[in-house]
Amino acid sequence: MSYLTLFATAFAAATLLPAYSEILLGALVTQGLNPWWLWLSATAGNSLGSVVNGWIGRQIERFRDRRWFPVSEKQLQKAQDRFNRYGQWSLLLGWLPIGGDALTVIGGLMRVPWLNFIVLVTIGKGVRYAVVLWAVQAVPQ
Repeated sequence: MSYLTLFATAFAAATLLPAYSEILLGALVTQGLNPWWLWLSATAGNSLGSVVNGWIGRQIERFRDRRWFPVSEKQLQKAQDRFNRYGQWSLLLGWLPIGGDALTVIGGLMRVPWLNFIVLVTIGKGVRYAVVLWAVQAVPQ
């Protein structure tokens, strides 16, 4: 059940919902749960949440001319230009606490091929969770 809870928390953390999967991951590893399964649960959940963001990004084109759309045309163009400057490799930074979620939405908007999107996002998020696990286990208890 703990692995599923971590998966769900990591999934939520990758969306616009407020969730802090790193804290839960750290707590669970100190309880003696298998670090490999914890890493896999967190990485899979967070990566899947980013795929949802990418899908939302692919839908943006349909709504960008609506009055209620939360981003101006100028802001959207600026984000697209920045993404074009660094390319799909910037998806490796989808784990960042500030801007990472937006980056995955823009990756979807820019129609990064799904395989590239998933691989790059998963690598970035997997490395982040590996570092969290290493840091928690490195601290003497």
